[in-house]
Amino acid sequence: MTMILPETESLGRSRPRTSPRAKDLPLDTILEGDCIVEMARLPDRSVDMIFADPPYNLQLGGDLFRPEGGKVDACDDDWDKFDSLAVYDDFTREWLAEARRVLKDDGTIWVIGSYHNIYRVGSLLQDADFWILNDIVWRKANPMPNFRGTRFTNAHETLLWCAKDEKARYTFNYRAMKALNDDLQMRSDWVLPICAGAERVKDDAGDKAHPTQKPEALLYRILLACTKPGDVVLDPFFGTGTTGAVARRLGRKWIGIERERSYVKVARQRIDATLPLDESAMTVMADKRSQPRIAFGLLVESAVVPAGSLLTDAKRRWSANVNADGSIACDGHAGSIHKVGAALQGAPSCNGWTFWHIELDGKLQPIDALRQRHLSAL
Repeated sequence: MTMILPETESLGRSRPRTSPRAKDLPLDTILEGDCIVEMARLPDRSVDMIFADPPYNLQLGGDLFRPEGGKVDACDDDWDKFDSLAVYDDFTREWLAEARRVLKDDGTIWVIGSYHNIYRVGSLLQDADFWILNDIVWRKANPMPNFRGTRFTNAHETLLWCAKDEKARYTFNYRAMKALNDDLQMRSDWVLPICAGAERVKDDAGDKAHPTQKPEALLYRILLACTKPGDVVLDPFFGTGTTGAVARRLGRKWIGIERERSYVKVARQRIDATLPLDESAMTVMADKRSQPRIAFGLLVESAVVPAGSLLTDAKRRWSANVNADGSIACDGHAGSIHKVGAALQGAPSCNGWTFWHIELDGKLQPIDALRQRHLSAL
Protein backbone atom coordinates (compact mmCIF):
# COMPACT_ATOMS: atom_id res chain seq x y z
CA MET A 1 0.00 0.00 0.00
CA THR A 2 1.08 3.57 -0.60
CA MET A 3 2.11 5.38 2.58
CA ILE A 4 1.40 9.03 3.35
CA LEU A 5 3.40 10.87 5.97
CA PRO A 6 1.83 13.74 7.91
CA GLU A 7 2.11 17.30 6.66
CA THR A 8 5.02 19.29 8.08
CA GLU A 9 5.37 22.97 8.79
CA SER A 10 8.09 24.01 7.22
CA LEU A 11 29.60 9.11 -20.06
CA GLY A 12 32.95 10.01 -17.92
CA ARG A 13 35.06 9.02 -14.97
CA SER A 14 33.67 6.73 -12.31
CA ARG A 15 33.55 8.12 -8.80
CA PRO A 16 32.81 6.56 -5.42
CA ARG A 17 29.21 6.81 -4.28
CA THR A 18 27.86 7.24 -0.78
CA SER A 19 24.39 5.78 -1.09
CA PRO A 20 22.16 5.30 1.95
CA ARG A 21 20.50 1.99 2.60
CA ALA A 22 17.05 1.52 1.13
CA LYS A 23 15.52 1.24 4.60
CA ASP A 24 16.67 4.81 5.31
CA LEU A 25 14.45 6.15 2.52
CA PRO A 26 10.65 6.61 2.54
CA LEU A 27 10.23 4.42 -0.52
CA ASP A 28 6.89 4.15 -2.32
CA THR A 29 5.64 6.96 -0.13
CA ILE A 30 3.92 10.32 -0.61
CA LEU A 31 5.48 12.95 1.64
CA GLU A 32 2.78 15.53 2.28
CA GLY A 33 4.28 18.99 2.58
CA ASP A 34 6.46 21.63 0.95
CA CYS A 35 8.88 20.15 -1.58
CA ILE A 36 11.92 22.08 -0.32
CA VAL A 37 11.30 21.15 3.31
CA GLU A 38 10.64 17.50 2.51
CA MET A 39 13.65 17.13 0.21
CA ALA A 40 15.80 18.58 3.00
CA ARG A 41 14.87 15.52 5.09
CA LEU A 42 16.23 13.07 2.51
CA PRO A 43 19.84 11.85 2.69
CA ASP A 44 22.56 13.14 0.38
CA ARG A 45 23.00 11.25 -2.91
CA SER A 46 20.04 8.99 -2.26
CA VAL A 47 17.96 8.96 -5.47
CA ASP A 48 18.79 7.73 -8.96
CA MET A 49 16.49 10.03 -10.96
CA ILE A 50 14.33 13.09 -10.40
CA PHE A 51 11.33 14.02 -12.51
CA ALA A 52 10.18 17.56 -11.77
CA ASP A 53 7.04 19.19 -13.11
CA PRO A 54 7.24 22.49 -11.21
CA PRO A 55 4.65 25.30 -11.30
CA TYR A 56 4.69 27.00 -14.69
CA ASN A 57 3.86 30.46 -13.29
CA LEU A 58 1.39 30.95 -16.14
CA GLN A 59 0.27 34.38 -14.91
CA LEU A 60 -3.08 34.06 -16.66
CA GLY A 61 -4.94 37.33 -17.04
CA GLY A 62 -8.67 36.73 -16.68
CA ASP A 63 -10.89 33.84 -17.74
CA LEU A 64 -10.59 32.15 -21.13
CA PHE A 65 -13.68 31.07 -23.07
CA ARG A 66 -14.28 28.77 -26.03
CA PRO A 67 -16.03 30.14 -29.17
CA GLU A 68 -19.36 28.64 -28.07
CA GLY A 69 -19.09 30.38 -24.70
CA GLY A 70 -17.83 27.54 -22.50
CA LYS A 71 -15.14 28.43 -19.97
CA VAL A 72 -11.74 26.82 -20.45
CA ASP A 73 -10.62 24.92 -17.36
CA ALA A 74 -7.13 26.42 -17.30
CA CYS A 75 -4.49 26.27 -14.58
CA ASP A 76 -5.36 29.13 -12.21
CA ASP A 77 -4.66 27.42 -8.88
CA ASP A 78 -2.86 29.26 -6.09
CA TRP A 79 0.12 26.91 -6.25
CA ASP A 80 0.91 28.23 -9.74
CA LYS A 81 0.91 31.91 -8.69
CA PHE A 82 4.00 33.88 -7.72
CA ASP A 83 4.24 37.57 -6.89
CA SER A 84 7.01 38.21 -9.40
CA LEU A 85 9.56 36.53 -11.64
CA ALA A 86 12.19 37.21 -8.99
CA VAL A 87 10.15 35.29 -6.41
CA TYR A 88 9.72 32.42 -8.87
CA ASP A 89 13.46 32.37 -9.55
CA ASP A 90 14.25 32.24 -5.82
CA PHE A 91 11.85 29.33 -5.41
CA THR A 92 13.46 27.52 -8.35
CA ARG A 93 16.98 28.02 -6.96
CA GLU A 94 15.94 26.56 -3.61
CA TRP A 95 14.31 23.40 -4.91
CA LEU A 96 17.10 22.81 -7.46
CA ALA A 97 19.70 23.07 -4.68
CA GLU A 98 17.94 20.34 -2.70
CA ALA A 99 17.42 18.27 -5.83
CA ARG A 100 21.13 18.40 -6.60
CA ARG A 101 22.01 17.38 -3.06
CA VAL A 102 19.77 14.28 -2.98
CA LEU A 103 20.63 13.14 -6.52
CA LYS A 104 23.36 10.51 -6.83
CA ASP A 105 26.52 11.62 -8.59
CA ASP A 106 25.64 9.53 -11.64
CA GLY A 107 21.91 10.21 -11.49
CA THR A 108 19.90 12.46 -13.79
CA ILE A 109 17.13 15.02 -13.47
CA TRP A 110 14.29 15.77 -15.88
CA VAL A 111 12.43 19.08 -15.69
CA ILE A 112 9.37 19.81 -17.84
CA GLY A 113 7.93 23.23 -18.56
CA SER A 114 6.27 25.54 -21.06
CA TYR A 115 7.52 28.75 -22.63
CA HIS A 116 6.35 30.55 -19.48
CA ASN A 117 9.09 29.07 -17.31
CA ILE A 118 11.41 26.61 -19.04
CA TYR A 119 13.97 29.18 -20.15
CA ARG A 120 14.29 30.57 -16.64
CA VAL A 121 14.54 27.05 -15.19
CA GLY A 122 17.12 26.06 -17.82
CA SER A 123 19.33 29.02 -16.96
CA LEU A 124 19.09 28.26 -13.24
CA LEU A 125 19.88 24.58 -13.89
CA GLN A 126 23.12 25.66 -15.53
CA ASP A 127 23.82 28.15 -12.73
CA ALA A 128 23.48 25.20 -10.32
CA ASP A 129 26.17 23.33 -12.33
CA PHE A 130 23.87 20.73 -13.88
CA TRP A 131 25.02 19.50 -17.30
CA ILE A 132 22.27 19.52 -19.93
CA LEU A 133 22.25 16.27 -21.92
CA ASN A 134 19.22 16.92 -24.13
CA ASP A 135 16.25 19.18 -24.49
CA ILE A 136 13.27 17.10 -25.52
CA VAL A 137 10.30 18.60 -27.32
CA TRP A 138 7.04 16.87 -26.40
CA ARG A 139 4.83 17.53 -29.41
CA LYS A 140 1.22 17.16 -28.34
CA ALA A 141 -0.71 15.10 -30.86
CA ASN A 142 -3.97 16.69 -29.72
CA PRO A 143 -3.15 20.16 -28.28
CA MET A 144 -5.73 22.59 -26.94
CA PRO A 145 -6.55 25.16 -29.66
CA ASN A 146 -5.77 28.85 -29.32
CA PHE A 147 -9.35 30.01 -28.83
CA ARG A 148 -8.66 33.72 -29.17
CA GLY A 149 -6.87 33.32 -32.47
CA THR A 150 -4.17 35.78 -31.41
CA ARG A 151 -1.17 33.40 -31.34
CA PHE A 152 0.06 30.11 -32.76
CA THR A 153 -1.49 27.06 -31.12
CA ASN A 154 0.79 26.09 -28.26
CA ALA A 155 1.39 22.47 -29.26
CA HIS A 156 4.47 21.44 -27.30
CA GLU A 157 6.27 21.46 -23.97
CA THR A 158 10.00 21.19 -23.35
CA LEU A 159 11.86 18.74 -21.13
CA LEU A 160 15.44 19.30 -20.00
CA TRP A 161 17.44 16.16 -19.19
CA CYS A 162 20.52 16.87 -17.09
CA ALA A 163 23.39 15.10 -15.34
CA LYS A 164 25.12 16.49 -12.26
CA ASP A 165 28.22 17.29 -14.29
CA GLU A 166 29.89 16.64 -17.62
CA LYS A 167 31.74 13.52 -16.43
CA ALA A 168 28.82 11.72 -14.77
CA ARG A 169 28.37 8.08 -15.76
CA TYR A 170 24.61 8.37 -16.14
CA THR A 171 22.26 5.60 -17.24
CA PHE A 172 20.91 5.72 -20.78
CA ASN A 173 19.24 2.62 -22.17
CA TYR A 174 19.98 3.44 -25.78
CA ARG A 175 19.05 0.08 -27.24
CA ALA A 176 15.77 0.02 -25.33
CA MET A 177 14.87 3.43 -26.77
CA LYS A 178 15.77 2.22 -30.24
CA ALA A 179 13.62 -0.89 -29.82
CA LEU A 180 10.75 1.26 -28.55
CA ASN A 181 11.02 3.33 -31.75
CA ASP A 182 10.73 0.45 -34.29
CA ASP A 183 14.51 -0.07 -34.30
CA LEU A 184 15.23 3.55 -35.24
CA GLN A 185 17.39 5.83 -33.11
CA MET A 186 15.09 7.75 -30.74
CA ARG A 187 14.93 11.45 -31.63
CA SER A 188 14.53 14.41 -29.31
CA ASP A 189 11.03 15.27 -30.55
CA TRP A 190 8.37 13.02 -29.09
CA VAL A 191 4.84 12.97 -30.47
CA LEU A 192 2.47 11.86 -27.71
CA PRO A 193 -1.15 12.79 -26.95
CA ILE A 194 -2.06 14.90 -23.94
CA CYS A 195 -3.71 13.17 -21.01
CA ALA A 196 -7.39 12.58 -21.78
CA GLY A 197 -10.19 10.03 -21.58
CA ALA A 198 -10.02 7.26 -19.02
CA GLU A 199 -6.47 8.16 -18.07
CA ARG A 200 -7.51 11.60 -16.84
CA VAL A 201 -7.89 11.36 -13.05
CA LYS A 202 -11.20 12.71 -11.72
CA ASP A 203 -12.10 14.06 -8.31
CA ASP A 204 -15.18 13.10 -6.28
CA ALA A 205 -17.28 15.57 -8.27
CA GLY A 206 -16.27 13.99 -11.57
CA ASP A 207 -14.12 16.94 -12.63
CA LYS A 208 -10.47 16.56 -13.66
CA ALA A 209 -8.43 16.40 -10.49
CA HIS A 210 -5.39 18.30 -11.81
CA PRO A 211 -5.13 20.88 -14.63
CA THR A 212 -1.74 19.76 -15.93
CA GLN A 213 -1.74 15.97 -15.49
CA LYS A 214 0.96 14.41 -17.67
CA PRO A 215 0.30 11.31 -19.81
CA GLU A 216 1.66 8.03 -18.52
CA ALA A 217 3.28 7.38 -21.91
CA LEU A 218 5.60 10.35 -21.34
CA LEU A 219 6.79 9.07 -17.95
CA TYR A 220 7.02 5.52 -19.27
CA ARG A 221 9.50 6.62 -21.92
CA ILE A 222 11.53 8.70 -19.47
CA LEU A 223 11.82 5.99 -16.83
CA LEU A 224 12.59 3.33 -19.41
CA ALA A 225 15.30 5.55 -20.90
CA CYS A 226 17.42 6.28 -17.86
CA THR A 227 16.55 4.01 -14.94
CA LYS A 228 16.85 0.34 -14.07
CA PRO A 229 14.48 -1.88 -12.09
CA GLY A 230 14.90 -1.10 -8.40
CA ASP A 231 16.18 2.46 -8.98
CA VAL A 232 14.71 5.21 -6.81
CA VAL A 233 12.79 7.97 -8.62
CA LEU A 234 11.88 11.21 -6.84
CA ASP A 235 9.06 13.52 -7.95
CA PRO A 236 8.99 16.70 -5.84
CA PHE A 237 5.81 17.98 -7.53
CA PHE A 238 3.84 14.75 -7.39
CA GLY A 239 0.38 15.98 -8.34
CA THR A 240 -1.93 13.05 -9.08
CA GLY A 241 0.93 10.55 -9.01
CA THR A 242 1.73 9.82 -12.65
CA THR A 243 5.40 9.25 -11.79
CA GLY A 244 4.52 6.87 -8.95
CA ALA A 245 2.04 4.90 -11.03
CA VAL A 246 4.49 4.39 -13.90
CA ALA A 247 7.37 3.64 -11.52
CA ARG A 248 5.31 0.93 -9.85
CA ARG A 249 4.34 -0.47 -13.22
CA LEU A 250 8.00 -0.68 -14.30
CA GLY A 251 9.40 -2.02 -11.03
CA ARG A 252 11.12 1.19 -9.91
CA LYS A 253 10.96 2.59 -6.37
CA TRP A 254 9.53 6.07 -5.98
CA ILE A 255 9.20 8.97 -3.57
CA GLY A 256 6.58 11.64 -4.14
CA ILE A 257 6.23 15.06 -2.51
CA GLU A 258 2.93 16.93 -2.69
CA ARG A 259 1.47 19.70 -0.54
CA GLU A 260 -2.11 19.69 -1.89
CA ARG A 261 -4.14 17.15 0.06
CA SER A 262 -6.71 16.77 -2.71
CA TYR A 263 -3.96 15.58 -5.07
CA VAL A 264 -2.49 13.27 -2.45
CA LYS A 265 -5.84 11.53 -2.06
CA VAL A 266 -6.32 10.75 -5.75
CA ALA A 267 -2.64 9.87 -6.21
CA ARG A 268 -2.86 7.25 -3.49
CA GLN A 269 -5.97 5.69 -5.02
CA ARG A 270 -4.43 5.71 -8.46
CA ILE A 271 -1.12 4.11 -7.47
CA ASP A 272 -2.77 1.45 -5.32
CA ALA A 273 -4.84 0.46 -8.37
CA THR A 274 -1.79 0.23 -10.66
CA LEU A 275 -0.63 -3.29 -11.45
CA PRO A 276 3.14 -3.78 -11.84
CA LEU A 277 4.43 -5.63 -14.87
CA ASP A 278 5.51 -9.22 -14.47
CA GLU A 279 9.23 -9.28 -13.69
CA SER A 280 9.97 -11.15 -16.90
CA ALA A 281 8.51 -8.25 -18.91
CA MET A 282 10.76 -5.64 -17.30
CA THR A 283 13.84 -6.76 -19.18
CA VAL A 284 15.18 -4.25 -21.71
CA MET A 285 17.88 -4.64 -24.32
CA ALA A 286 21.22 -3.98 -22.66
CA ASP A 287 23.33 -1.14 -23.95
CA LYS A 288 26.46 -2.63 -25.50
CA ARG A 289 28.56 0.01 -23.72
CA SER A 290 27.39 -1.38 -20.38
CA GLN A 291 28.27 -4.98 -21.23
CA PRO A 292 31.55 -6.54 -20.08
CA ARG A 293 34.36 -6.04 -22.58
CA ILE A 294 35.75 -9.33 -23.87
CA ALA A 295 38.58 -9.95 -26.28
CA PHE A 296 38.27 -12.18 -29.33
CA GLY A 297 41.03 -14.27 -27.78
CA LEU A 298 38.65 -15.26 -24.99
CA LEU A 299 36.41 -16.96 -27.56
CA VAL A 300 39.45 -18.71 -28.99
CA GLU A 301 40.77 -20.01 -25.68
CA SER A 302 37.23 -21.06 -24.69
CA ALA A 303 36.91 -22.97 -28.01
CA VAL A 304 33.84 -20.98 -28.96
CA VAL A 305 35.83 -20.08 -32.08
CA PRO A 306 38.60 -22.71 -32.06
CA ALA A 307 42.10 -21.92 -33.35
CA GLY A 308 42.28 -22.96 -36.99
CA SER A 309 38.74 -21.78 -37.75
CA LEU A 310 38.09 -19.92 -40.98
CA LEU A 311 36.48 -16.47 -40.87
CA THR A 312 35.06 -14.66 -43.88
CA ASP A 313 33.36 -11.35 -44.51
CA ALA A 314 29.63 -11.43 -45.25
CA LYS A 315 30.23 -11.47 -49.02
CA ARG A 316 33.03 -14.08 -48.80
CA ARG A 317 35.55 -11.76 -50.43
CA TRP A 318 38.24 -12.52 -47.85
CA SER A 319 39.04 -15.56 -45.72
CA ALA A 320 41.13 -15.36 -42.56
CA ASN A 321 42.67 -18.08 -40.43
CA VAL A 322 42.29 -17.86 -36.64
CA ASN A 323 45.58 -18.28 -34.77
CA ALA A 324 46.03 -19.77 -31.32
CA ASP A 325 46.68 -16.35 -29.76
CA GLY A 326 43.44 -14.82 -31.07
CA SER A 327 45.07 -12.99 -33.97
CA ILE A 328 43.96 -13.64 -37.54
CA ALA A 329 45.87 -13.69 -40.84
CA CYS A 330 44.61 -12.88 -44.34
CA ASP A 331 46.34 -11.80 -47.60
CA GLY A 332 49.57 -10.81 -45.91
CA HIS A 333 47.89 -8.97 -43.05
CA ALA A 334 48.06 -10.25 -39.47
CA GLY A 335 46.70 -8.87 -36.21
CA SER A 336 43.41 -8.36 -34.44
CA ILE A 337 40.04 -8.93 -36.05
CA HIS A 338 39.62 -5.13 -36.16
CA LYS A 339 43.07 -4.29 -37.56
CA VAL A 340 42.98 -6.91 -40.32
CA GLY A 341 39.41 -6.03 -41.32
CA ALA A 342 40.37 -2.36 -41.64
CA ALA A 343 43.54 -3.14 -43.65
CA LEU A 344 41.69 -5.33 -46.15
CA GLN A 345 39.11 -2.60 -46.79
CA GLY A 346 41.59 0.25 -46.81
CA ALA A 347 39.54 1.82 -44.02
CA PRO A 348 40.76 3.75 -40.97
CA SER A 349 38.86 1.41 -38.64
CA CYS A 350 36.66 -1.66 -38.62
CA ASN A 351 34.34 -3.36 -36.15
CA GLY A 352 35.71 -6.87 -36.51
CA TRP A 353 32.85 -8.35 -34.49
CA THR A 354 30.33 -7.51 -37.19
CA PHE A 355 32.69 -7.65 -40.20
CA TRP A 356 33.92 -11.22 -39.71
CA HIS A 357 31.57 -14.19 -39.98
CA ILE A 358 31.87 -17.91 -39.35
CA GLU A 359 29.94 -20.72 -40.98
CA LEU A 360 27.78 -22.72 -38.61
CA ASP A 361 25.27 -25.33 -39.73
CA GLY A 362 25.68 -24.19 -43.31
CA LYS A 363 24.93 -20.53 -42.53
CA LEU A 364 27.22 -17.53 -42.08
CA GLN A 365 26.88 -15.84 -38.70
CA PRO A 366 28.72 -12.74 -37.45
CA ILE A 367 31.16 -13.62 -34.72
CA ASP A 368 29.36 -11.00 -32.61
CA ALA A 369 26.49 -13.49 -32.33
CA LEU A 370 28.90 -15.96 -30.69
CA ARG A 371 30.18 -13.20 -28.41
CA GLN A 372 26.61 -12.34 -27.29
CA ARG A 373 25.90 -16.02 -26.69
CA HIS A 374 29.06 -16.30 -24.61
CA LEU A 375 28.18 -13.15 -22.62
CA SER A 376 24.72 -14.46 -21.81
CA ALA A 377 26.27 -17.60 -20.35
CA LEU A 378 28.60 -15.69 -18.03
